[in-house]
Amino acid sequence: MITPEIKKKFPKELIKWYLKNKRELPWRDTRDPYPIWLSEIILQQTRVQQGMPYYFSFLKAFPTVKHMAKASEKDILSLWQGLGYYSRARNLHKTALQVMSQFGGSFPGSYKELLDLKGVGPYTAAAIASFAYKEQVAVVDGNVYRVLSRVFGIYEDITQNSSKKTFAALAQQLIPQKDPDIYNQAIMEFGALHCTPAEPKCGDCCFAEICVAHLTGDQRVLPVKAKQKAKQERYMTYFMITNNNTVLMKERGSNDIWQGLFEFLLVETPKAASLTEALKLVPDLDKKNISGESITYKHILSHQILHAKIYMAEVEKKVYNCIKKTYNLEEIAFNELPVTPKPVLITKYLKAHKF
Repeated sequence: MITPEIKKKFPKELIKWYLKNKRELPWRDTRDPYPIWLSEIILQQTRVQQGMPYYFSFLKAFPTVKHMAKASEKDILSLWQGLGYYSRARNLHKTALQVMSQFGGSFPGSYKELLDLKGVGPYTAAAIASFAYKEQVAVVDGNVYRVLSRVFGIYEDITQNSSKKTFAALAQQLIPQKDPDIYNQAIMEFGALHCTPAEPKCGDCCFAEICVAHLTGDQRVLPVKAKQKAKQERYMTYFMITNNNTVLMKERGSNDIWQGLFEFLLVETPKAASLTEALKLVPDLDKKNISGESITYKHILSHQILHAKIYMAEVEKKVYNCIKKTYNLEEIAFNELPVTPKPVLITKYLKAHKF
């Protein structure tokens, strides 16, 4: 139960801690919803240190939502390379187009309206609404789950919808009417820097006297989260087929990973395949076309583990054109590869071979 005393003390202590310990981050110095929205999308599933360069690159390329709407999806995906979860990049573009077409180029001014934007869920809408417009609506992300579950002793599984409602209601009960934006920043920062997953700083915590996890020793138990299913293992063999400083690639379709990214000719098998086994599935290629050993990559995604081999195959023009037609591939010049959106493992391969 949240007593009036705790309801008053909790946000006060959080904000006090935040003003003393906060990181200086560029999106915290603006009320403009565009850079705030951009930072929130980039930082989903991404550490601040990794996301910061992307934030500046996107602002430089697309200083306003109008500039982003005028860009192509390929331009967005190209800048996004290496950040993963590419649906975020596609939603960036769709949202920019939506803001221009439905809202006259200005972001909606309330939490409820922001939820209508493509790719904007309750957390992102709450962040924009509070940071840009100072609306009293609480954010609930992984850091918030951790802080609230530990301090208030909530042993509900955070993957369950019923539990999400519990946390959302508690978070909304705690957010103060004054400075809701600072409070939201404070509770997320507290979870990121102080009440961390593995080694929370309990010995120097303003909530040590009331924190259930600290008092019971349940820091590693909370928040409760159901065990994830085993990741699916996939085995992929790529052939980088080249001729006269060009390479054959194909844009990946929907309903799978890496939608909209370009890859080499792919052979996917139920288990790891040798070069001989993979070549049986590409009758137009021969071992004599393969130059050098393959490079093998293990690439871990949220629900999948990819085992990929990449072989380079220089072929004559007749074979090149035949493969291009048979597998519906596109011809891309070597000098276009840096701006062609592609999976990170292909980017690593090209970098290793100095393309």
